[in-house]
Amino acid sequence: MADPIRTEPIGDVDDASALSPEGLGFMCGIEVHQQLATGKLHSRQPGVLYDVTIDTVPEQWNRFQRRLRAARGEGGAIDIAARFETRRNRSFMYVQSPNSGLIELDEQPPLPHDNDAVEIALTVSALLNAKPVSLLQTMRKTVVDGSNTSGFQRTSLISVDGVLETETGPVGIDVLCLEEDSARKLDTLTTSNGEQVIYNLDRLGLPLIEIATSPDVVSPEHAKETSMALGRCLRQTRRVRRGLGSIRQDLNVSLACGDRVEIKGCQDLSWIPRIIRLEMSRQLHFYRLANELRKELSLPLLPPDRRSDDSAVEADVAEAVAAHLPLVLEDVSECFASCDSKMVRTGLEKSSLMIALPLAGLAGKIGSKSLDKEGAQMPRLGRELAGAAKLAGVKGVFHSDELPAYGIESEHVELVRKHLSLTSADGFILCLAPQWQAELALESVLDRARKAWHRTAQEVRNVVVKKGAPEDGTTSPMRPLPGGARMYPETDVPVFSLTAERWQRTIETLPMTDGERSERLSKYQVSGDQANQLLARELDDIYVEYVHDLPHKGWASVVLENDTADPELCSKVLTVKEEGLLTRESMNEIIEHFAGSNPTNQEIADFGDANGFKPADVGDLGAIIEGIVAERADFVKERGMGAMGPLMGVVMQTVGAADGKVVSALLRQAIQNLSE
Repeated sequence: MADPIRTEPIGDVDDASALSPEGLGFMCGIEVHQQLATGKLHSRQPGVLYDVTIDTVPEQWNRFQRRLRAARGEGGAIDIAARFETRRNRSFMYVQSPNSGLIELDEQPPLPHDNDAVEIALTVSALLNAKPVSLLQTMRKTVVDGSNTSGFQRTSLISVDGVLETETGPVGIDVLCLEEDSARKLDTLTTSNGEQVIYNLDRLGLPLIEIATSPDVVSPEHAKETSMALGRCLRQTRRVRRGLGSIRQDLNVSLACGDRVEIKGCQDLSWIPRIIRLEMSRQLHFYRLANELRKELSLPLLPPDRRSDDSAVEADVAEAVAAHLPLVLEDVSECFASCDSKMVRTGLEKSSLMIALPLAGLAGKIGSKSLDKEGAQMPRLGRELAGAAKLAGVKGVFHSDELPAYGIESEHVELVRKHLSLTSADGFILCLAPQWQAELALESVLDRARKAWHRTAQEVRNVVVKKGAPEDGTTSPMRPLPGGARMYPETDVPVFSLTAERWQRTIETLPMTDGERSERLSKYQVSGDQANQLLARELDDIYVEYVHDLPHKGWASVVLENDTADPELCSKVLTVKEEGLLTRESMNEIIEHFAGSNPTNQEIADFGDANGFKPADVGDLGAIIEGIVAERADFVKERGMGAMGPLMGVVMQTVGAADGKVVSALLRQAIQNLSE
């Protein structure tokens, strides 16, 4: 282990891009979760995703309501993250999609692992030079946020101790697991008894490969590079899902002066460096704030490296801070009797209460909104306190550093300060909500406020998203970082051995590398752009399998334009076209018409003939084109080859079904003949 950092961290919080990862003791690891293109992991349901929203869910889909409770782990303890979720007083409604049955509803024991999913996980393990475990034991991972009907996620360790090669340097692979994906959230409703979250069960149980790296990522930019390299490795199998949401990256980030934070929601890889740098800025800010607060209470300062922390000292500080910030909740609704704020007035009319939490000595420390040099919100305690409150289901809180605002006037602020007997050095938080919810929210706020005297809390955070994209790269708290108590053995799924013979078969049948695929395509006469698209869209296997005697470039165009169609049907249509029985322009329409069927070449040709898709006779076509050119001789002589474009439209309108390339060649020749 390196020596602890003994000097104070250097850097400006408002200039995250200029912060030095090496100088600040930066550590980072990445977790990637990739959906596999198979059926569900522990049921034999198909892995179909339905494009529905809360407003378009079919009425015939059944709905079920549940409440979840945290179970004790194998060691008898309840996981901290699970305990937190239980306190949120949420209920859950599950929409049963056509690919969800009794297993997804947790009303039937799970089946053994999907064999295809295991094969893919072993293949990725081999590509990463990881070592497979000898015995596959499924575990239950406690999850009580409602995204699993059972209250846990099934996960199985597949391999350990691998390595991913990147240009910046090797990154260790700690573990590779095979696990179930969660249900998809459709909506969240606020009720008088707490939140109700509505989930769609179509995604629940889809196989995920989870890859966790060692903390070998040396910079924010290296994190992006590592994520891209992991994605390429997974796609090399050609058996993983593509598209938005099919792969998710979590970032584990810490500074020496901070602590480990897991950041979720990093789907756009281009944002990763910015997200990490803003987290570095946040941890640096709260380290400095903690020492500022400690000075005011004459408490021992935090050392610049968490490895130098003394647990006894930190316990004493926590005790002192708890005495300094006791849990005192006051109903101050009467202070707002004359408030003209529509928000406040509506809330009080609906039987909500305005509950206040005094925060001794925090006036001016809670902060107000300001932006850094690149336009992102600067870290501030108020935002963390609001995030803690929102986890209880409230939309937000008011704090003393930002008031008067939101229709709350100075007179109301002074009434609150008088009611709470505050000094000018004291701050306060207000929460307008039903009493039970306001009290739960403010208890969360107090817990987070007390942590301001310590390093950044170990927690899971989520990237703030607006309109489907990161707002500015900042994050908000999501839940405490889970611990080991969340895992315990799954007794419903049999243990089975991963034999040496099976591992050897995996090694002997590894998929082609990107370089090998590129070299294979180079043997065909396709353009560079076509080759790149075939590789990027993973269509090269289809291209090679069906190309046979088809024209190389023509077949590439058909495959790229009809990537979801049956390749055998596409090859038949192109064959008929090459026989001169169809126009090039009609091919895609014909492929769409015959989708899902298996027509003969003659049936395709007959359909083209009956619907005007048969090209005109070349001899007749030539005569027609020569006539059109002769009628417009003056225009052609004036414009020369510039007449091609206007006359092409005239010819196509006249002849109807015709091959555009043939028409173009004949028209060009006719213009040249006239010019001579």
